[in-house]
Amino acid sequence: MRGAVRWGRRLAIGVAGLMGLMLVSGGSASDAHRIEWTWAEKKREAERPKEPLLPPLPTLPPTFERPKTDCRKLRCVALTFDDGPGPDTERLLDMLARAKAKATFFVIGLNAAQYPDVLLRVAEEGHEVGNHTQKHLQLTSEPDKAVDRELDATNRAIKSVLGFPPTLFRPPYGATDKRVERHARDDGMAVILWSVDTNDWENRDSGVVARRAVKGLRRGSIILMHDIHPTSVDAVPRILEAARRKGLTLASVSDVLAASEGVKKPKPGKKYLGR
Repeated sequence: MRGAVRWGRRLAIGVAGLMGLMLVSGGSASDAHRIEWTWAEKKREAERPKEPLLPPLPTLPPTFERPKTDCRKLRCVALTFDDGPGPDTERLLDMLARAKAKATFFVIGLNAAQYPDVLLRVAEEGHEVGNHTQKHLQLTSEPDKAVDRELDATNRAIKSVLGFPPTLFRPPYGATDKRVERHARDDGMAVILWSVDTNDWENRDSGVVARRAVKGLRRGSIILMHDIHPTSVDAVPRILEAARRKGLTLASVSDVLAASEGVKKPKPGKKYLGR
């Protein structure tokens, strides 16, 4: 208490002295008021309680390896989700866990930073994570610096949570060309498109979305959906049940391509569509 009183006295004396000095030397009253406000703000800053430092985000252990599905022996299909993580992603993860199904999530960098705990859960539960840019820009219309920025920022956001960068990239709107694919190659990522588009962003009807996905369920297919739409997540149980009835296994994009394309892992810069 005495310290605060002494501080207040020093502040008052100091401010009064400066104000008097300025007025005597020709300074204006507004200048003196500005100094008084600055000193008062410094006092408030000194008295403001310091916020506790947040603990660092948990990450995957350095020895983590995503569990693989042998799609050479199983009839696999890849269910993919773009634009998350979002408020409905954990509900989707619950559905996938109950069905023992794996999926691939192409995440937006800004959303990855907003929902790091959800992104961590995605990886911990054996799903694959890919890059879907930082702000969902159409990269074919952007200059090279912007393309680099979009890819690099998202890779950093993912690596900050998972401890490693992604090896898959899906361009927003599926808009790609040789230049975009070269950027992906330089960042060590394969370009993943799709063979089945549910158009779930346009038709917010879970029944319609489910029917389109089920129609395209076949070995080697890559199905495009978005986990930011509640209606898309609502469609997933019907898709999982249909896959079970058809004897199909839901696996990651990399595991599906390992069988359908005969590659150990997707090649950086190469474009893959699925069947």
